[in-house]
Amino acid sequence: MTQSDGIVRPKTKRSKRFLESRAPKLIENVKNGMIIKGGNTSETVTQALKDVYALKKPGAVLYKKKNIVRPFEDSTALEFFSKKSDCSLFLFGSHNKKRPHNLIFGRMFDFHVLDMFELGIEKFVSLKDVKKDKCPEGTKPMLVFAGELFDTDNEHKRLRNVLTDFFCGPRVNAVRLAGLEHVLHFTALDDKIYMRSYKVLLKKSGCRTPRIELEEIGPSFDFVMRRSHMASDDLFRSAHRRPKGVKPKKKKNISHDAFGTRLGRIHMQKQNLDKLQTRKMKGLKKRKGEITADVTSPKLPRTDE
Repeated sequence: MTQSDGIVRPKTKRSKRFLESRAPKLIENVKNGMIIKGGNTSETVTQALKDVYALKKPGAVLYKKKNIVRPFEDSTALEFFSKKSDCSLFLFGSHNKKRPHNLIFGRMFDFHVLDMFELGIEKFVSLKDVKKDKCPEGTKPMLVFAGELFDTDNEHKRLRNVLTDFFCGPRVNAVRLAGLEHVLHFTALDDKIYMRSYKVLLKKSGCRTPRIELEEIGPSFDFVMRRSHMASDDLFRSAHRRPKGVKPKKKKNISHDAFGTRLGRIHMQKQNLDKLQTRKMKGLKKRKGEITADVTSPKLPRTDE
């Protein structure tokens, strides 16, 4: 590939295909996440990164080597890794005396840091510590957020948005009932975030609808909120801007009600109701020369003579 006037031009077909895969699209690909170890990590942080990578696979890249990065001070290294691996989400793990067992969830926009949230691990149960059957790799989880803070506090609202982006998985048009087998539950209470992972068990109930039970499979985290970096409102709106090609074309005089029923409006010219042709019934039509029988005259008996 050669670069002139700021434009990268491919020399081979392979490099051309590579640039086309990285080019902007009307419908973007699935958001991938990169999981990075800091310069100093504890055993808890290392295992937590591996467990989150197991939940995120196959849409994740795990960097096993240590990288001396300080995201809140200088995000240049994260932006470099984002371009290299084509990832718009990241999870960074570190450990020090001031902030022990630290995880940073974040996302990118145009290969620049958009939002970051620093969460400290207070309690952690790993996947390997729970001796139960796990969900298959690549299972799309159901996300549940509980707690008033997710609806009232702006910081927790944005954190919910980041966690939804990170764990939602690929976008699908339809889901079968048997495929709903993994639940990620987040609870916000007293400036703490509780993350739990459950497997959905469909039991016999004696009717068509099965009885549902939840079995905890790990990992489970007790987080405490630390630092955060949120994008400005203008940058956040520009990150959510949709291209014109994706927006559906608005059709005139067509609307939908709350239940999704399609309603149409037809415009007609004013009609003269005096000249309106009504439906005629044959039974009501009068006949010429019709003789009405005298009801009062007695009926004569029939004779055979």
